[in-house]
Amino acid sequence: VQLQASGGGLVQSGGSLRLSCAASGFHLDDFAVAWFRQAPGREREAVSCISGRDGRIQYGAPAKGRFTISRDNAKTTVYLQMNNLEAEDTAIYYCARFYAFSCSSGPQYWGQGTLVTVSS
Repeated sequence: VQLQASGGGLVQSGGSLRLSCAASGFHLDDFAVAWFRQAPGREREAVSCISGRDGRIQYGAPAKGRFTISRDNAKTTVYLQMNNLEAEDTAIYYCARFYAFSCSSGPQYWGQGTLVTVSS
């Protein structure tokens, strides 16, 4: 199992970024995949999760109304579209594959992270 996160960078406040998580070694239909983030000096927090099978989506508090998670099974990639970014969104963003198809099963494998920096 491998997860490769990309798409981070420097963006001005109010801007947008789309993160990609390229997955290999498993099928997106069989496992939940989620995005987490960790800002300097803070604990890692859940951003959004998309379950296997039915593609049910959950959003953490930081993401609601601004971020959208999606997946492309053919490209085996999970995306996180982030709009109206704020300085507080500055963090390393990680994607993770969960133990099972449900977002309640918990993360098992982690990608290496991609840095998002939002300038105010």
